[in-house]
Amino acid sequence: MTTPDYISPIVGYRVWQWDVAGLKSLNGEAWCADRPLSALCRADARGFISGLPRFTHDSDQMPHPSCTCGIYAAKALERLRQCGYSRFGVYGEVYLWGTVIEHERGWRAQYAYPKSFTLAPSVLPSSLSTIDARLRTLTAFGTDIFVLHDHQHIALWKKESGYDPTGLDYLITNRETYYVRHLNERTMKPGDRVAILGRGIGLVKDTSPREVTVVLGKLAPLPIARKEIIRDQQNNRWEWNPITAEGSKYASSDLRPSEHQRSEL
Repeated sequence: MTTPDYISPIVGYRVWQWDVAGLKSLNGEAWCADRPLSALCRADARGFISGLPRFTHDSDQMPHPSCTCGIYAAKALERLRQCGYSRFGVYGEVYLWGTVIEHERGWRAQYAYPKSFTLAPSVLPSSLSTIDARLRTLTAFGTDIFVLHDHQHIALWKKESGYDPTGLDYLITNRETYYVRHLNERTMKPGDRVAILGRGIGLVKDTSPREVTVVLGKLAPLPIARKEIIRDQQNNRWEWNPITAEGSKYASSDLRPSEHQRSEL
């Protein structure tokens, strides 16, 4: 482990949180476009850092070789993938300088500033106007921005010229693909699952503009008002709550077997 004082920056890799408020470290530290991020030590007065051994040092000794303070970056992008950090959606290169402590797989630095950003398609909003508003929080850093697609980096924003034509084409295509997928997810089809809360999972047998027919086990086909069925994105299924349907013709009392079916149960 070495602790040189770098005048010329070295380049490492890291990930960030990114939302409408801007760019943050995974611990919530905000990154500002008008200045580099400076390392802070979070040791308390007794020298404890999240349960780590007791240690304190002067504020001008950051990062300290015997502490855990500093701005972290990996030596290789593959290291981030192995740790699963790519799931946060925004990663990239970062300049490191000042006092830099080298470890086997990365560094801890005194100062840092983004060199480039790469966005996963999943973090891009569907609306082009929303994308533009969100990207302003990144373009303010004056760095190149790429989109990851099929393990390839597509140039989206160039610090010298703004939006790249290839990246714009990708955004437009991705937006169209999103709406087609979203429309397909919102269109109920025969064979789709419907969770009838408190009763079980049924299958859509038939649909019409106003009504959906669902089959639940050996019960008689159940007509349900389409407007009463909602989409559960997390479980990738449709849901209907018989209790909230009481008072309409689509009541929970309809969930009963016919005379013939009762004789078979």
